Amino acid sequence: MWHRVVHPFPVVLMHAKSIPRLTSALAAALLAACVAGPGRAATFPPLNSPATTEHRPCKLVWADLFTAFPAGAAKFYCELLGWTTSPLEQNGKGYTVFFNAGRPVAGLVTRSVQGGMHPSRWIGYYAVMDINSTVALASKEGAVVRASVRNFPDRGYEAIISDRDAVPIGLLQSSSGDAPDSEPSVGDWNWFELYVRNPKATSGFYHDSIGFDVAPETHPDRKSDFVLSSSGEARGGIAPLPDGDDVKPSWLGVIRVADLDKTLAKVPEIGGEVLVAPHSVEFGSRFAIILDSTGGTVGLVEYAADANPANNP
Repeated sequence: MWHRVVHPFPVVLMHAKSIPRLTSALAAALLAACVAGPGRAATFPPLNSPATTEHRPCKLVWADLFTAFPAGAAKFYCELLGWTTSPLEQNGKGYTVFFNAGRPVAGLVTRSVQGGMHPSRWIGYYAVMDINSTVALASKEGAVVRASVRNFPDRGYEAIISDRDAVPIGLLQSSSGDAPDSEPSVGDWNWFELYVRNPKATSGFYHDSIGFDVAPETHPDRKSDFVLSSSGEARGGIAPLPDGDDVKPSWLGVIRVADLDKTLAKVPEIGGEVLVAPHSVEFGSRFAIILDSTGGTVGLVEYAADANPANNP
């Protein structure tokens, strides 16, 4: 059971930050400093090892950080969360896999910066049963294909589309099945929240094209307007985006940490910034939002002793 968080909208979700460019030698040194996971891989590691026969459509199964500063980003998340990395190469392009306690949990994609400085961006991937059919249906519903369906050995089939609000979302048909629905461990993804101008219209897109079950949020303390779910499990939320020229529709990913205060204390030391100070959320847990050293935004949540929603109706 994933534990949802309540938080005010971070008006700096797309906040850009001035980031010095690294020399190639320094970049290599920084990246090597946190490579403590499996050695250089020739292909993507499977999401689940051993493979499962389970399939859980609409479950968040992966996330990629797209950034022009891969070495700095890798160092930041390794030092902040204790993740390790393994670099690999596919068709001449570099990619880095983040591992949490030996399990692949996220990836890092190098991208160029065009037209000025842009922040790094996390994109979450949701499980699908038939990726070609899903992409085709989403396209009919107004989605734009940003990265067409590709087969990656051992990983499965991936694609990236943009919804009607031009917000990218990843789709992944895993070749090793999907993991069970269980409470995320420390260092794992906890939740993804989508902020848009018109939550009702957007909820219809995700229901009709991706297959989410959509229901209005009924808990008075939660900020979401709608909850995205499947198989009886909440997968994400849709919340209203406030007015303003400096904010854009976007997803916010949230990672579970063991000690929020200790984690936040590291943020400025390794080049990041605390955007939303820690505060209490539902079931006594605590939540904050940070900007990483390359301009990417992510939420952090610390569970209370008994924070499982199943035990707190």
